[in-house]
Amino acid sequence: MKGNEAIAHAAIRCGADGYFGYPITPQSEVLETLAKLKPWETTGMVVLQAESEVASINMIYGGAGAGKRVFTSSSSPGIALMQEGIAYMAGAEIPGVFVNVQRGGPGLGTIQPSQSDYFQATRGGGNGDYNVIVLAPNSVQEMADFMDLAFTLAFRYRNPAMILSDGVIGQMMEKVVLPEQKPRRTEEQIRQECPWATIGRTNGRKPNILTSLELKPEVMEVRNLHLQEKYKKIKECEVRFETEQLDDADIMIVAFGSAARIAEKAIELARAEGIKAGLFRPITLWPFPEKEIAAAAHGKRGVLVTEINAGQMVQDVRLAVNGDVPVEHFGRLGGIVPEPEEIVNAIKEKLA
Repeated sequence: MKGNEAIAHAAIRCGADGYFGYPITPQSEVLETLAKLKPWETTGMVVLQAESEVASINMIYGGAGAGKRVFTSSSSPGIALMQEGIAYMAGAEIPGVFVNVQRGGPGLGTIQPSQSDYFQATRGGGNGDYNVIVLAPNSVQEMADFMDLAFTLAFRYRNPAMILSDGVIGQMMEKVVLPEQKPRRTEEQIRQECPWATIGRTNGRKPNILTSLELKPEVMEVRNLHLQEKYKKIKECEVRFETEQLDDADIMIVAFGSAARIAEKAIELARAEGIKAGLFRPITLWPFPEKEIAAAAHGKRGVLVTEINAGQMVQDVRLAVNGDVPVEHFGRLGGIVPEPEEIVNAIKEKLA
């Protein structure tokens, strides 16, 4: 199935309570698949096409504030419209999941694949000092696997989590093993697991109020410091990455998502020409595996960061490596997906 279809199937199976979204290429199959599967008849999951991306994010805010496992999906300009709501959720510590199947920009741009939302995702995107947990799948299987993981991390830390995919992964078809069906939580389980949620209160107890608003600056500073401590814990506990053929490599390619798949083939071609290249693939783009990249790059002849953008993750890689080895960038723009041979040529040209 397609990556977008896998997202829909996996969401139902991992016990999602609701989806609120709006169609936009190249992610519309998420909503279409959910509508076809009719989970409201089987698991009770709510599926609603909102009137806009702004409406959908505020529905997510409300559903997640009640302790429900709710999510939305969109593509780059649609996610941009959601940034205010995501920032509100981060400030109020409300968990929720967002799937971004990236397309080229800026603005409306193109419907072709891109990875140019890296900054938008990893820098928060909205206002204030906050972070979103960002998972970057590079296969249809990981699209399915990361749904439950995203919900788990979002609720573990009461923080928004994003699956940052792209038009390649969303539209490509691969075999996928779907997770077993989980039962949806009962209201009593939600009360126990989410004592902070705004579900109904009885016997005179006051309802919880979830808001990002605080008018007293000294109180707001305490709240921000609390958030920063939480982000520090996430950095310590939730970094994920994988490596391939780095043990004997002279050149380290750093790539995420679909670019990492292309890099795998480029490494095969490079080694056939006697160039010992290996791959470092960040799976969590935030928290970013900066220490691990620094350690992996040490002793290498150079690092090539391959992205389908003008150069965004390369800035984080350079900060991580801190001048230890040369770090170069190769990318394509406008929705053009690079060929493996282009990456090999970039190694020769930039790190000769």
